[in-house]
Amino acid sequence: MYREHIAWADLLRIIACFLVIVSHACDPFVGQFDNNRSEFLTGALIGSLVRPCVPLFVMISGVLLLPVTTDMATFYARRLNRLLVPFVFWSLMLPILFFLYVNSGLRITNPGVLPAEHTWAMTQQKLYLFLFNFNFDTTALWYVYMLIGLYLFMPILSAWLKQASQKDIIWFLRIWLVSMCVPYLELLAPLLGYRGNFGSMGILGVSYWNAYGTFYYFSGFLGYLVLAYYLVNHSPNWSWTRTLSTAIPLFLIGYAITAGSYILVQRYFPGQYASLEIVWYFYGINVFLMTFSVFIVAQKVRLQASGWLTNVAALSYGVFLSHFIVVQAGYELIYPIPLLPTFAKILLNASFTFAVSLLISWLLSLNKLTRKVVM
Repeated sequence: MYREHIAWADLLRIIACFLVIVSHACDPFVGQFDNNRSEFLTGALIGSLVRPCVPLFVMISGVLLLPVTTDMATFYARRLNRLLVPFVFWSLMLPILFFLYVNSGLRITNPGVLPAEHTWAMTQQKLYLFLFNFNFDTTALWYVYMLIGLYLFMPILSAWLKQASQKDIIWFLRIWLVSMCVPYLELLAPLLGYRGNFGSMGILGVSYWNAYGTFYYFSGFLGYLVLAYYLVNHSPNWSWTRTLSTAIPLFLIGYAITAGSYILVQRYFPGQYASLEIVWYFYGINVFLMTFSVFIVAQKVRLQASGWLTNVAALSYGVFLSHFIVVQAGYELIYPIPLLPTFAKILLNASFTFAVSLLISWLLSLNKLTRKVVM
């Protein structure tokens, strides 16, 4: 069972990594909006389909790391060291690679890339400004900032999970599900006459001097860690029929809400990009429905541990860290191909990016020193 457990988790990690790349391959097409309606709709439909990618990554961490069985100091020393070394390396390397790429003579057709951001002076600033936050070159690394926060909290969460009853965990998850609806309530509140307080449009206690609303402490990615722990330790032993009859409808409902809302919000609230992001929140109730469905199906898969599966899964972190510049180059190469449908361009770019990033990670893993930046 341990071998099977690890195998399905490895498979899910690879799938999640590929879905992340697909989401970034969609970005240039989603960014067309009304300039090219067909490309926008294709990008929005595929981009909505892969939204479970990041929550699945978080749930895998919950499967593999919870409950924490060591003291806090030992856990931090082991996990954060493995997380921070690659993070710092790619936070420095990606701006340099983007500078070399942009100034190599290749035209950046992605409208989100501004050549002015890739002067040497700007690149030098990025080499230390990552201490404050990610930049365009390191867009994908937003996830690592969040993951560091989850790692810091895991030992504390574990202490509760070890003594919590099944009912206690269910209560936590119920409140977490309610918190997932808050962004939509905030989106709809102005339509019902809400005008905010002192210039802030936050709800449930949120204002410009307080970012912590009623459900803040039950919200976000933390719930996915708890959900993963619960599904591994307390999940009912459903048959394949019961699993699929639950997962498929929930996934389709979540996808319909995600894709439909994204398209409708873009149509009727043009230019309100923050509202579009609400629809695509990884911790929104609609994306939860999709993520939960994929996870319980993957959990039913029984695989024997194999070398290739374990190795690719181990390199997936390196693929994630390095892929963002590769997907930009892939767009340059693939977009001009005539008569190739938009969906094919997205999938071809994602496949190209995954393969190249995997090769890069594998090559770096061959050396004892560089292995630390991808694994």
